[in-house]
Amino acid sequence: MQTDLDKVLINVSVILGQTIMPVHKLLRMGRGAVVELAAGESDQVEVVANGQVFAMGQVIVAGTRIQVAITELLKRPRIIREALRADNEPELEPEPEAAAA
Repeated sequence: MQTDLDKVLINVSVILGQTIMPVHKLLRMGRGAVVELAAGESDQVEVVANGQVFAMGQVIVAGTRIQVAITELLKRPRIIREALRADNEPELEPEPEAAAA
């Protein structure tokens, strides 16, 4: 039996590395250009779900397939924890303003 939660799709990405380059170099890139990343082949990669890093992993090459083994689950970022906590708190009525003297 499939629940509604099973139907929710999440965009998952893996960040292998990053680099900074001047715009002129980016604009000159063409087919076959190589972008050097500030990462090594044994470095951890970030696993991102809907824009939030939620895990770290290790790249595994199995034949012609590339896979990522999760090595560490990260704690929820503080802003997400606070938003979840706020959603679960009952709404309070605003306090009446003190009458002017």
